Amino acid sequence: MGKEAKTNAMRILEREKVPYTAHEYAHEEGVAVDGVTVAASMGEDPACVYKTLVTQGASKNYFVFVIPVAAELDLKAAARSVGEKSVAMIHVADINKVTGYVRGGCSPVGMKKQYKTVFDESVLTQQKVYVSGGRIGTQVCCAPADLIRAARAATAKIIF
Repeated sequence: MGKEAKTNAMRILEREKVPYTAHEYAHEEGVAVDGVTVAASMGEDPACVYKTLVTQGASKNYFVFVIPVAAELDLKAAARSVGEKSVAMIHVADINKVTGYVRGGCSPVGMKKQYKTVFDESVLTQQKVYVSGGRIGTQVCCAPADLIRAARAATAKIIF
């Protein structure tokens, strides 16, 4: 089996000198993946596996929120964390156009543009955190502080 090609997220982590490990998981082509299933397939606690959600604010600006896979984004708290009146999830069909990634493979690092990014504050309690490596079937694991720095992100309480 050959070495997998690096994703943009991995290249940026390396450029930022963030130590990470890449983890592959089995997935069926064309079948939607969810984070809880990904965590289970890797044998990891869902509390340390995070999903990347992309929203649009009332201002029409895009915002990225990164939360545990089993959690639900509190849209009001998320909006407050970025100084918006409200935010709403973008349509699945727009994910690639906005981020350069596909649904299920959206990483908080390496999007087409640098959007304001907020991690749920629970990330600070984790010793390690997994996020999408930039394609379906790949997760990257690194220290939360390093990931927050590489994503140029803030933290706030944004889940219920």
